[in-house]
Amino acid sequence: MIKEVIIVEGRDDVAAVKRAVDAEVIAVGGFGINEKIISKIREAQDRQGVIILTDPDFAGDKIRKIIAKRVEGVKHAYISRKEGTKDGDVGVENASPKAIIEALENAHCETKEKRTEFTMQDLFYFKLTGTKEAGERRAKLGKILGIGYGNAVAFLSRLNNFGITKEEFVKAIKKIEE
Repeated sequence: MIKEVIIVEGRDDVAAVKRAVDAEVIAVGGFGINEKIISKIREAQDRQGVIILTDPDFAGDKIRKIIAKRVEGVKHAYISRKEGTKDGDVGVENASPKAIIEALENAHCETKEKRTEFTMQDLFYFKLTGTKEAGERRAKLGKILGIGYGNAVAFLSRLNNFGITKEEFVKAIKKIEE
């Protein structure tokens, strides 16, 4: 599994990266980069490191520069315009898994063992899934831990892949129950 969190522009880019490698991926939603997204990227950088993989076009370059300016120490992965173009459309979503893997290797990504410290049982036990309040509880917990909101599966993935410790988790649970 890739240690760093991969930052891409949109949902289709997330799917393309996940077809190529096992990694945690954050989509910034194009130019809609707000402070909430920057906070999430900073948290990812502090915990695991970040690699920016944006489209090989003007917009992708601008997004890359915005993030790099606001989050110190990020790594950069690049696909060529040729690798990212399909039927006149330019984007990471058009790149082959091979091109994405090469771009990440050239960015000197690190690998780690897949972490499974947290399980779906933990989410059920702490009422983060399977109850009416589960979504609200995940939102509050995600804010405290700096990993954002996600459905149960995405939230579980972030708990494990962002390196959240059991201590941090329990402390945050206690805060939302106050």
